Formats: sequence, C-alpha cells, structure tokens
Amino acid sequence: MTAADEVPAVSFVVPLHNTGDSLPRLLEAFRLADIQDTWELVLVDDGSTDGTFAHAGELTRDYPVPVTLVELARNFGEHAAVLEGYRRSRGQRVVNLDDDLQNPVSEALKLLAHLRETGAEVVYSRYADKKHSWRRNVASWLANSCATFLLGKPRALYLSSFRALRRELIERIETYRGPYPYIDGLILGATNRIETLTVEHVERTGGHSGYTPRKLIRLALSLLFDFSVMPLRLASVLGLVLCALGALILAEVVIETIFVGQRQLGWGSLMGSLAVFNGAQLLMLGIIGEYVGRAFLTVSGKPQSLVRTIVQREDKTI
Repeated sequence: MTAADEVPAVSFVVPLHNTGDSLPRLLEAFRLADIQDTWELVLVDDGSTDGTFAHAGELTRDYPVPVTLVELARNFGEHAAVLEGYRRSRGQRVVNLDDDLQNPVSEALKLLAHLRETGAEVVYSRYADKKHSWRRNVASWLANSCATFLLGKPRALYLSSFRALRRELIERIETYRGPYPYIDGLILGATNRIETLTVEHVERTGGHSGYTPRKLIRLALSLLFDFSVMPLRLASVLGLVLCALGALILAEVVIETIFVGQRQLGWGSLMGSLAVFNGAQLLMLGIIGEYVGRAFLTVSGKPQSLVRTIVQREDKTI
C-alpha cells in the first residue's frame, strides 16, 4: 500500500494480553509471510500490565504495512478485544488469530483462500491435532457442547477463535454493544453461510494461556444468559416436574390417610422433599436473577470495552 486512505483487502486482528517476548516473533512472522493481497495489522492490547502496548508501538514504527494499535483501558476479555479490533479494521476480509503463534500466519492465508473460493461469510478453523492444554481442551468441548444445545450450532461445527470473516458479516455483528460479548453467538445469529477448514496447530513457543478458570466461567455464563433463553425454559420445565411430583406425593398422602389412617412416619422424607423443593426454587430464582442483573447492566450502560489510546502507523514501503 502506498496511499494512507487505500482500503486493504485483508485485515489481521490480533488481541494482545501480556504478550511479552512473543511480540517480536509475532510481528516478524507477519513480515516474512508471503501475503499477495494488500493488508493491514490491527493489534488490540487487552489491558496488559507488562508494557505490551508500548513495546508494540516501538516495534511497529517502521513496519512495512499499516498498523493500528488499540489500547483498552483495562482487561475486558478476548471477545471484547476482538470485537473492538473488528471495528477498527478496514479490510474486505478479516482474520483474527491469537498472539501465541499457535496459529501460523501461513494457516491464516489458507483460511482466507477458502473464504475467497466459497460463498461462506465465515470460515472456522478445525485442528487436526490440538496443542492446547487439557484445561483449555475441556473448556472448548464444554463451550461447543453448550453452543450446540443452546444456540442450535451444527454438531459438526467446531467453534474456534481462529476464524476468517467477510466485511458484510463484520458490519452485522460489530454493532453489538452489550457488556458480555460472545463472538460465536453473534456469528451464529447473523449468518448460516459457515464453512470449516482443517489447519495446523503448533505448540506454544512461550508464556501460558490467558484463560483462567474465572475467565472460562465468565465466558460460559455469557453463552448461557446473553444469547439464549434456554435456562429459563429449563427452569420452567423443572418447575412443572416438581409440581407434578408434589401432586403425586399429596395424592399418596390422601390415599394413605383414607385407607390406612394417619401415621406419624415420614419425617425424614418430608425434610428431604422440602430441601429439594426449596433448592429448586432458589435455583430458578438465581436463573431469573442472572437474567435481570445482566439486563440491568446492559440498560445502565456498562461498557463492553473502553479505548484508552489508538495509534495508527502508516505504510512505510518505499
């Protein structure tokens, strides 16, 4: 690219969080990649505390393509960071990949080629051999299983954070301003033109996954309560089942009283039944309260993300 206002064909969106020593290798991998289209790089620092944003600014001063650096005011999570990166991107096709180099840039080019050759609006990666930790694999399996049950995701589709999207789809989902974004939920609600492609997944070269148990739980709650009403329906079904069970128990007591007479037995079963019914009521109240609380935070304007700084580096190609 030689003109600052030229729209690139491809945007690569990479969320950064305490990237550290991997950042130079990440930028060098893009620099050495054989990318035939015009392209740009969008780096979103998700509240790093190790100086990642300043380091990225230094390393991209003479970068050969346009670079947009976005610094979020605090850690808002991967999905919020990626969505902010989508908003700052300009390419007609957008690929987002992690900063740990487990998704090689060469594989990103394969996703782009598949997106270009098909009528798909999004292409998800599928790994022939995953190199994630067992905790991350378990979390991915749970998220995909929940998405199949709650969001109607096709069973054969694996939801990966390594994906390529067309600009039309980006424009549909980037308007979402809820405080608990879940990109795959937005995508599944915005298109049915979805493809998958098997790509290589390599070992992490350094650092460790930023997905802590707390973040995984937050992601699961977003999937449950922000993109589906299935928990409410399950609570209703549970309520009906317990009402029916209560009616059966009452009928048994009436029949026993008529034909056998009153008896003083059953204290333990009575307390057990009360515990089950009260526990179910509290569970249903908790589910309803979670929905109400999230609706309140959305209406009150809890921010999805807050941008502290944006730095744009123009093309340095001579």
